[in-house]
This record gives sequence, C-alpha cells and structure tokens, in this order.
Amino acid sequence: MNTFAQILEQARKAGPARFVVAQAADGTILEALAQARAAGFAVPVLVGRREEIEEAARERAVDIAAWQIVEAATPAEAAVEAVRNVARGDGDILVKGLLPSADLLRAVLSKSNGLTTGRILSHVGVFKFAESDRFYFVTDAALSIAPDYQQKIDIVQNAVDLAHRLGIAQPIVAILCAIETVNPEMPATVDAASLSKMAERGAIRGARVEGPLALDNAVSVEAARHKGITSELAGRADILVAPNIEAANILYKALIFFAKAEEAGIVMGARAPFVLASRSDSVRNKLYSMALGALAR
Repeated sequence: MNTFAQILEQARKAGPARFVVAQAADGTILEALAQARAAGFAVPVLVGRREEIEEAARERAVDIAAWQIVEAATPAEAAVEAVRNVARGDGDILVKGLLPSADLLRAVLSKSNGLTTGRILSHVGVFKFAESDRFYFVTDAALSIAPDYQQKIDIVQNAVDLAHRLGIAQPIVAILCAIETVNPEMPATVDAASLSKMAERGAIRGARVEGPLALDNAVSVEAARHKGITSELAGRADILVAPNIEAANILYKALIFFAKAEEAGIVMGARAPFVLASRSDSVRNKLYSMALGALAR
C-alpha cells in the first residue's frame, strides 16, 4: 500500500469494525463516520448526550437514525463509558470526540477499566506527498513529552507495528537529532546511538534502525553521502522518530501546512487502536485515520 485510497480499500476488505466515539457530538467526526460506514468498514457507536449528538448530526446533515447511541451525561463519563465498551469487547476502535484529550487518556490508562498493555502509548502520523511513492511515519507528536530511552523503544516499536499493518515488512527507522554524530552534551544523540545498536540485538522487532541522524540525512541519500555518512539506511527512512514532543509536533504540522501532505494518525500501544484527531483536522483526515484504525486492530 502506498496511497490512502488503498488504505481505504484494505479497510473495506477487512470488514466492518465497531468505532466507539467518546463524546460524539462532533460534526466532523460524525461526517467522517458516515463516509466510513458508506465505504463499508465502520459500525458507529456514539457515546454522549443524545440531544447533543443529534443536533451535531443535523448541522452536518448526517443521518444517524440507525446508529447506536450510549447515553453519558458528561464528557468524563463519556470517556469512561467508551473505554469500558472497547475493553469489554463491545467495540473495536476508540475515537476521540468533542472532549479534552486528557479526559480520554485518563480513562484509557485506568487500571480497572482501561486499555493498557504495559507499553507506553504513542501517536503515529502517516504522511503521503503527491510527489512520493510511499508513506512517511512521524512519531510522537501528541503524547510523549520528553521520552527517555526505554520509552523511545516503545515509541519506535509502536510505529513499526503500524508500518507492518500497512505492508512494510522491514521499515527503516531514523532517530532524529540536530546532528548526525554522538555528543554527550546532547542526550538525544546518545539515546539514538543506543537505539540503533540495541535494534541490532533484537530490542526492536521487525525494523532496521539508524541514528543519530539529522532530518536531511534521514530522508535524502544525497545529503547523507555529502556528509560522509556510510550507512546503507541513511537517506531511506520510512519512520521519523523525533527526540521530544516539540520537535515532533512542529515537524508534523509543517508537513501538513507547508508541504500540503495528506495525513492520518492513530495512537498505538493500547489493547485497541484509537483515533485521537485534532479538532482542526479535516473530515478527510479523520476518515483516513479511521481507516488506519481499522487496519491496526
């Protein structure tokens, strides 16, 4: 797969998945769900106050008459009920609706009713440029503020697992830093070198890892050669792992707003994938994210 159209088609072939939306009175989410349902890969389950959900649907001219609605009085209650629904097997994919991300994450991380696996959660963005023939993955732009070395192992593995779901059998991972050499005064470069070495020893499954690499050396073979980097992986990265949330978030949004890339993203590392879309995301991007979730379940 190398286009979002193919992702949508593969999601359809995988069969309907139950999308459970926490605080579902969100017009763009409802519109994306309607398109996903029409495409054949979504069965919506809406959690929240019925009258608010129905009003949001009317504003977008979305017919939800046949959709399941689970009543919840507050956003926090909607988050708990949506997570509980997925945890007990009545839903397949969790979707953030019109509520703060912190409310949903608090429910996901609950030890009693949550979806934790022991691995940290991380967001993986998937980007497609008009002039490229493949996807690029960016992580973690949403959840891990300043990950340490052990957390970075999970972040990398989460992204690799998603790449596998999209048919990339042995993705190349670039651990991004400001420079491509190890400098003890820049801890991210030390982590990058350790991740690269430990990946060779099996700490990260199903991928080849190189780092530290600056962004140009990660995605351009010519730039890597110009700087004398003698790695066969440099310049060929599929997955770009940023050192912290600031760097990842800036890269993520630059690709959308400056490079005009098509984009989707989901959270990996839980017992079920979940869509944590921004309120500024388009209906199309949310649809693509839902299709990613359908393939990652």
